[in-house]
Parts: sequence; structure tokens; C-alpha cells
Amino acid sequence: MPTRSPDARAAALGRLLEVGRSLTAELELEPLLERILATARELTGARYAAIGVLDEDRRALARFVTAGVGAETQAAIGHLPRGQGILGLLIDRPEPLRLADVSAHPRSFGFPAGHPPMRAFLGVPILIRGEAWGNLYLTEKTGADDFDEDDVEAVVVLAEWAAVAVHNAKLYGEAAEQRASLQAAVGRLEATIDVALALGGETDLEALLELIARRARALVDADALLIWLQDGPDLRIAASDGSARVPPDAAIPLEGSTSGQVIRDGRPVRIDDVRTGLRVSPAAFGMADARSALLVPLVHRGRSFGLLAAFDRLGDTATFARDDERALQSFAASAASAVATARSVEAQRLRDTIAGAERERARWARELHDETLQGMASLKLALTAASRTEGERSREVLALAMDRLDGDIAALRAIISDLRPAALDELGLVAALRTLLDRTAADHGLAVALTESLGEARIEPEIETVAYRIAQEALSNVAKHARAAHVTLGIDRVDGRLVVTVGDDGVGGVAERPGGFGLAGMRERAALAGGAVRIRSGAAGTTVTATLPLD
Repeated sequence: MPTRSPDARAAALGRLLEVGRSLTAELELEPLLERILATARELTGARYAAIGVLDEDRRALARFVTAGVGAETQAAIGHLPRGQGILGLLIDRPEPLRLADVSAHPRSFGFPAGHPPMRAFLGVPILIRGEAWGNLYLTEKTGADDFDEDDVEAVVVLAEWAAVAVHNAKLYGEAAEQRASLQAAVGRLEATIDVALALGGETDLEALLELIARRARALVDADALLIWLQDGPDLRIAASDGSARVPPDAAIPLEGSTSGQVIRDGRPVRIDDVRTGLRVSPAAFGMADARSALLVPLVHRGRSFGLLAAFDRLGDTATFARDDERALQSFAASAASAVATARSVEAQRLRDTIAGAERERARWARELHDETLQGMASLKLALTAASRTEGERSREVLALAMDRLDGDIAALRAIISDLRPAALDELGLVAALRTLLDRTAADHGLAVALTESLGEARIEPEIETVAYRIAQEALSNVAKHARAAHVTLGIDRVDGRLVVTVGDDGVGGVAERPGGFGLAGMRERAALAGGAVRIRSGAAGTTVTATLPLD
């Protein structure tokens, strides 16, 4: 039965209406819960109040918000309740529950050490659209041993107002999150479009990589962003932006690293703890103090050739979210295409340069042969004729001049052959290499051997030129640096590819010719033709193997 006077009940009702308006005006959940607890204590005189928020399954408490319990007491109690005992009873049966002595109920588990004494208890469910969201608990009514019916009625109405207010706050929070997410998505889309337009107009590879690193870092608000490109069994640093301090020759092994996994799988990886997630030291990335990372592959035409590595998101949290992953992955697709285009442009420039150099070599060879060499041959004939008619002393001088002229003609023929051997254009690769091998043997006293399976068959002129230049440089290295006695040259067609092998029995170790074509040039020429050069060097000598496509 009601215990308050009509005036007190009217005042309480007015207060409830006022509270309802104020609660539904609050759109932030945490301040709302605090206001509900304060109002419940005010309406009932309860010393302690709490709200238990149910988990998704509605079988236990996910949160427990209190009022009236000090920080020291809370620390002494320890873990907050999960919804057992009397609290569990209200979860099982979501309806108002009033007890004069909570410890006397059969479901009571008692209180943990440090818990303040509590007897009187009033619990009311908070139902949102007919489903339990949480419970409002009150204990220890000031000035009375128990809560009365008026308290129950007031708290039930308050719980209904609370349900409406909590539902509004949740909807507002969800709408705010969706709005923020949409704004972020639109911002990232605009940034991605801007980046794609910027990348599309840049063909200088170094400048392009710097631009990608700078824009990608800004896109995901990273402390640092690094670009790593594949080089054989390793990833090597190509560009960076931010706080990374990485040496210019830094390399990350593909084998046994998370970076290698990203390259192999072609899928991004988010890492919350780089100390264990990278599988290599963060210091190898120039980020010794980093906490989190986002690795995204650079994929072009289905093949990963590098990755973007972002470290430590700036802001409230250092870890990267799924949205960051999607944004950087989308950006990486544009970046990969831009890098591939820039590489193609750079390769074409180099290819054009090499082709121009070959044309210039051929022009000089023709001019030396057609003009200089023929002129020297005519001079030799004239000297020979003069030697038959002049005196003894004149014949000796003319003979000396002809000997020197013979040496000059031989040297000039060698220069012409080095510039552009006529046999390469007229007879093919095997004939040109046989001539080159014979001249190497004669000039340097080497025992030489040639094995070949091409015969007189001709292949694409560009591949013939590449194969000849690689063999020429390899033989030059043997003659000048290897101190070898024997050298072998092999030319074979294997599985649709041309394989050129130069092996020697020298001291091992391959030296570069200062200012010459060199090992880097061999690899560069082979790569431009779609092939590769492999070098094995040891105590038994050195073997250079070039593999070039024939299709």
C-alpha cells in the first residue's frame, strides 16, 4: 500500500515528469547512467545505487556502474559482480524485486570481504522495446529498514524513462559513429582519387616513390611509412616518410618474415604487437620503438613486387583499424600500377639508350672499316711497292713501318670487332662468339673450349646482342682478373630459353672492370630482355650463366 501523503505522491510524480524530460534530453550514455543513479537515490533515499548492463546473450552482466560506493571501498571489494546470486535472479526473471533482508534470500551468495553491509534491496529491470537491457539496483534506504510500495512505483517509472533515454542515446551514438565513419570514408575516397591523379602524372621512379610514401602516410595517419621493393630473396628499402631511420642499404629477408608472407599471399596484415608479429626485429625497419604495423602488398597484374609498411597510427590508439587497411590497400593498387608504369618508362629509356649505343657502335665500326682501315690497307700496299724499288736502307725503314702498320691494323680490327662484330650481323651469334673466343685465347694465352647447340640457327637480333655483350664482358673479366688457364663457353637452347655459360678455373671472385660494362651491366641487360644472370664464384673458379627468353 502507498505510504506517502497525497501531496508527497504528487510532488514525486511531478519530479518524475521533470526527470523524464531531463533524461531523454541527454544523448551521451555515460552521463545519462550517472544521472539515472543520482535520481534513483534522490527519489527513494537509497544509500547505494547501481546499474548492471547485460551482455549480448542477456545471461550475465557486462558492466556494473555504481553510485554511493567510494573508490577505496570499490578497491577493497575487488572484482565487480557478474550477475550471480540475487542479481542473477533479476536477470532470470526481469520484474521488480523488493527484499527486506537480501542475505536471507535462498539465492544470496553473501558479500565479499570489504563489501559494506546491505539489507534492504530493490531491483527493477530496464526494458528496451520489451527486451532486458539492464537492471537498476538500490540498497539501504536512509531512515527506514525497507523500501516501500511508493519507492517501487517511482523506480519502475524511472526505469521506463531510463529505457527511453538509453535507447535514444544508443541511437544517437550509432548515428554519430555512422556519420563519422561515412565522413572518414568520403575523405579517404577523395584522398585516394587525389593520390591516383597525382601518381598518374609522375614517371620519375624516385620522385614517384617519395610521393607514394608521403601520401600513404597521410592517408592512414601513420607515424612512419616505408616502401620496400623485392630484390631477389630480400626486400630492400626504396623510400620512406616520417620518423623511420632506416639505412639506405637495409634489407628484409622474404624467408621467415611476415613481410615475405605478405608478398607470397598478396594480402595485407595488421600487427598489434610488432615485437612478435613482424618475425624480424622492428629495428630492421628503422622503427625500433614501434608498437603496431600495417603491411600492404604492392600488386601489379597478380604479382606482388613490394609492400607498404605503416607503423604506429597517430591519435588515440596506435593500432590500425580495418578501415585503415582497406584505405591503404585501395591506395596500394593505384601505387603499384604507377610504380610499374614508371619502371616500364625507365626500362624503356635505358633500352633506348642501349639500342642507341649499339647503333653508334655499328656506325663507328662501319666508318673505321670503310674509311680508316681501308686507307691503312692502301697505305700498306703503297709501302710494299716502294720497298721493291728503293735502296737497302729505305727498304729497312719501310719494312719497319709495314710491321707497325700490321700491328695497328690488327688492333683496329679488334676495336671494330668489339664495337660491333660483323659476324654477329652476318653469320649469327655462334660465329661471333667463336671469333671472340679465339681472339681471347690468342691475346691472353688461354686454353678455350666452345660447346653449342644452336648451329647456324638465327634468333631475335636483340637477344643475340644481349647474349654477345654478356659473354664479351665475362670473357674480359676472366682474361684480366681471374688468372685462369682454361675457359669454356657454352651456348644452348633449353626449354624455350637461351642459356649462355662462361666458366673458368681461376682464383675465384669476380672483379668489376673500372668504368666498364661490369656485372651490374650484365644483369641490367639481361633483365631488360626478360632474363637473368647468375654468378657462382669460389676457389675452383667462376661461372657466369645468362638465361634469356627466346619467345
